[in-house]
Amino acid sequence: MEKDIRISLLFDFYGPVLSDKIRKAVDLYHNDDLSLSEISLEMGITRQGVRDLVKRGEQRLLEYESQLKLFERFNNVKSGIEEIKTISERIITESSQSPQEDAKKIEEIAEKIVEEF
Repeated sequence: MEKDIRISLLFDFYGPVLSDKIRKAVDLYHNDDLSLSEISLEMGITRQGVRDLVKRGEQRLLEYESQLKLFERFNNVKSGIEEIKTISERIITESSQSPQEDAKKIEEIAEKIVEEF
């Protein structure tokens, strides 16, 4: 089983809605980087039982994201904010040649961010 950083990120968003047992298995596997054998000792279940819990948890996290898109929306907002920051820094440091264009671009990005919510 190959570990996927995306699962760790989705866990941050959707982990609280997983059952306690699944949440613990996914957390130990993806965030604490424990092996299936180490988790089986910690949880008192078989290695195969841990594998099943982790797989079930991963599938649920992917399903939640597919339906709710919270992680995708977060990334879109973050990207927009970073772009606004870059434009703002350019305005400050370069005394922008086209402040109206920069202001328009910032406004467009801000509107996209607002649409996300």
